[in-house]
Amino acid sequence: MGPALSAEVRKLFSTRMWWIIALVMVAYLAFIALVLAASLAFATTSEGPRGAPLVPGGSGAAATVYSLTNPIGYVFPLLMGSMLFTAEFRHKTITGSLLVEPRRSVLLGAKLVAGLVLGLVYGVLAVATVVLAAAPVLGIWGDGAYLTSSQTLSVLGWTVVVFAAWSAIGVAFGGFVTNQVAAIVVIVGFTQFVEPIARAVGSLVDSLAPVAQFLPGAAADAVLGTSALTSFAGGSGADLLPRWGGLLVLLAYVAVFAALARWVTLRRDVA
Repeated sequence: MGPALSAEVRKLFSTRMWWIIALVMVAYLAFIALVLAASLAFATTSEGPRGAPLVPGGSGAAATVYSLTNPIGYVFPLLMGSMLFTAEFRHKTITGSLLVEPRRSVLLGAKLVAGLVLGLVYGVLAVATVVLAAAPVLGIWGDGAYLTSSQTLSVLGWTVVVFAAWSAIGVAFGGFVTNQVAAIVVIVGFTQFVEPIARAVGSLVDSLAPVAQFLPGAAADAVLGTSALTSFAGGSGADLLPRWGGLLVLLAYVAVFAALARWVTLRRDVA
């Protein structure tokens, strides 16, 4: 595993793609964090459809802003993680990788661990970005940045863990859907359209709420303990799984896609 992991990490960080996507992520998160922080700082609090505050305040406002790394930023580690496999099939380098490491389960494991490393890097960048962009606005014009509160520190710490999980899911998914264009289309379509709509419907239809909790984005929000996606619709932490449940759901997604990658893709002959 050691040589295979070393090779995967070198391949990952020797290309330009990882830092190009990181720059796009930083710029996107900084803009959204700044806009959301300003919106909360100058908003008038009102009640949502369930009697909960439509616009959160205090430490809740800070946690909401800092947690947007998940619903807004998780597409980036997912995409980059998927490229650890899809780029190999696109450029026909998978054959060379298998010649160096013919044990396919070991190769899959090495890519998953490399994906975790990538996710940790992206997670740290995402946390630093939202804090630097939003904290001054919340501190000067809002109720406070709350950078030392336990809720804020929990959200920021678990964000790094969640990003590592997203990257691992991306690696496993890319190993299953090896066509790079198809993988990108599915990931962008699901994260930006399908899941947000499904979660919105789940928040409005009580009978669908338990199902929506097991969507990957909802599970990641459960790990963070708050959701920027539902905070403006009167939602609360009660709409999410417990943290341990969210972690298990994310691990289940990794396991399912990794199993599919191993037994559908990597068991075939690769030319």
